[in-house]
Amino acid sequence: MSNPADFLFELGTEELPPGVLARLAEVLSSEISAGFKQAGLTFGAVKHYAAPRRLAVWVTGLVDKTEPKSVEKRGPAVKAAFDADGNPTRAAVGFAQSVGTTVDALERMQTDKGEWLVFRSTEPGKAASALIPDIVTRALDKLPIPKRMRWGNSKAEFIRPVHWLLCLHGTEVVPFSALDQRTGNVTYGHRFHHPEPITINQPADYVEQLRRVGYVIADFAERRDVIKQQVLMTAQQAGGQAQIDDSLLDEVTALVEWPQAIAGRFEKRFLDVPHEALISAMQDHQKYFPVVDEQGKLLPAFVTVANIESRDIQAVRTGNERVIRPRFADAMFFWDEDRSTPLKSHLDSLKSLVFQKRLGSVFDKVIRVEQLAAFIARQIKADVSTTRQAARLCKCDLQTQMVGEFPELQGVMGAHLARHEGLSDDIACALEDHYLPRRAGDELPRNDIGRALALADRLDTLMGIFAIGQPPTGAKDPFALRRAALGVLRIIIEQNLDLDLRELLQQAAEGLSMQVAEANDHVLGVFEFITERQHAYSTDRGIRPDVFQAVSATGTTRPLDFEQRMQAVNAFLALPEAEALAAANKRIGNILRKNGIEGEQTVNPKLLQDAAEKQLYQQITALENQVEQQLADNDFTAALNTLSRLALPVDAFFDQVMVMADDPDLKANRIALLQSISGLFMRIADIGQLQR
Repeated sequence: MSNPADFLFELGTEELPPGVLARLAEVLSSEISAGFKQAGLTFGAVKHYAAPRRLAVWVTGLVDKTEPKSVEKRGPAVKAAFDADGNPTRAAVGFAQSVGTTVDALERMQTDKGEWLVFRSTEPGKAASALIPDIVTRALDKLPIPKRMRWGNSKAEFIRPVHWLLCLHGTEVVPFSALDQRTGNVTYGHRFHHPEPITINQPADYVEQLRRVGYVIADFAERRDVIKQQVLMTAQQAGGQAQIDDSLLDEVTALVEWPQAIAGRFEKRFLDVPHEALISAMQDHQKYFPVVDEQGKLLPAFVTVANIESRDIQAVRTGNERVIRPRFADAMFFWDEDRSTPLKSHLDSLKSLVFQKRLGSVFDKVIRVEQLAAFIARQIKADVSTTRQAARLCKCDLQTQMVGEFPELQGVMGAHLARHEGLSDDIACALEDHYLPRRAGDELPRNDIGRALALADRLDTLMGIFAIGQPPTGAKDPFALRRAALGVLRIIIEQNLDLDLRELLQQAAEGLSMQVAEANDHVLGVFEFITERQHAYSTDRGIRPDVFQAVSATGTTRPLDFEQRMQAVNAFLALPEAEALAAANKRIGNILRKNGIEGEQTVNPKLLQDAAEKQLYQQITALENQVEQQLADNDFTAALNTLSRLALPVDAFFDQVMVMADDPDLKANRIALLQSISGLFMRIADIGQLQR
């Protein structure tokens, strides 16, 4: 009978990179539990821990050995195992020796293919203590570490130097060596509060002993919540509200073991600098949480999280205030300098800034974007003159000192400088928003000028990079073209822009012809690339692949139109007539292909003979005008609802009418009738491709 007990493994290191800490703990946990399953060791719940200097996995109820296992090995057929005198052949003797027994001890097994020699035994269970070392070592080897390092004279390699290993099964140490360390039952607490060893007698004591004795909160999620609550409370005590960015919260959680939130302040004069720059300096450079008022306006305060319970909080506060002041002073100097020069004065200097060697400078790109954005503006009824002005300025802030110091604020600084110069808010918003969306789920441009610029910028990049023969390959996408394509789709679809993507790409290619003469040859390739992104985009939102294919068959080149058709087909699938009509359309499609029907055929009412075909023709004629009007209004859902009335007459037609009549005129007329049905549905989608 196996005796289950809790298992604990901890890896102690130098401070781990904060960006990978949580992921390393997750993978270590999943690999160890997968190893236990593969080895046949049953267990209960699994919990992982991650702190700056440790990764740990706690498994409850791990058995101390695997279950005995029945082993059956089939040998040679009996007729091949013995000669005519009944003596064992070399085949029988060799098989017996391979399983460690004699021929006499082998059993026989009857199958439908004859009788065979067979060896049966029971393999005893294996001790967990014998299996754990290999399981843990393999799990450590599988950790997603892009670059391993060595330390001292050790030949071991890991992401950071390893200082201790703890491995317990119940109260017993599981002895083995890994990464030049021998396992034990000892861990270490906070580097300053409790650097002395802490003995862990059993896995269940681990978390509480580290917290109570070692000043370490081992659980990443718990530590994150503690930090969040401390930051919120400290900001409130400072007279405001903490602005908490989730990625910053994760990073701080990965940097501290024993968090202590402390408020700091800075001079109000720095608030004259654009707040985005101050927030960037606080969050990205110092890992501070900004403090804002109820309206979200920045206050002259911040919250930092120390990794120590200091006896002199004021000294820690003063030190952090002293560190941030020079950064803010630099930002104020750059802001004052940038405001002394008009944005447009930077345009000419963009000629010295290379966009891509074969595609020219950023200035060249701006000229192309201006032309394409103006074309788009006309399409979406935006002011063309204002769009051109915004396009000329859209990259000028790249040459400002503020963007030089805070590259992540390109566009944002352009908007601030535009407002400072008295330019319209439409232009300022467009300068900031043409970089949107920056990432999945990000906001989209707020006005039509920004939308025109955002589309033009991305389409020029997509068309240009494809034209020079550097499209994405596999996982490599150095120019972020997949993200650019998704941005194009989101802007067009989510902001209801009725634009022809193929036409836009053609315009982009013409703009590139001075740099890449063969750009026009790549329009179809870029169109297909973006269409593939639309497939992924629709799948992520729950649209079935067959729905996408059904609409794709229509050849529409307008992403918004494509989206509206997919939504209509999705609604059509819920109708009781959908399955029958999809099957009928598939059958119609096969008939048309088999008979090589091309071009529009005309139905001759005088050749209609059977009642079912007459009724079908009358129903089609009655619905045509209504469907045409619904299609003109782009109401594809209503059109499919109307066409669903054809379900019964179509079924009756196939039940009662012989399409392949002997009379060639009658046959052609009936095929023309079917083609008219297919043609109506194909105005929306090829529903014959829908799966049942």
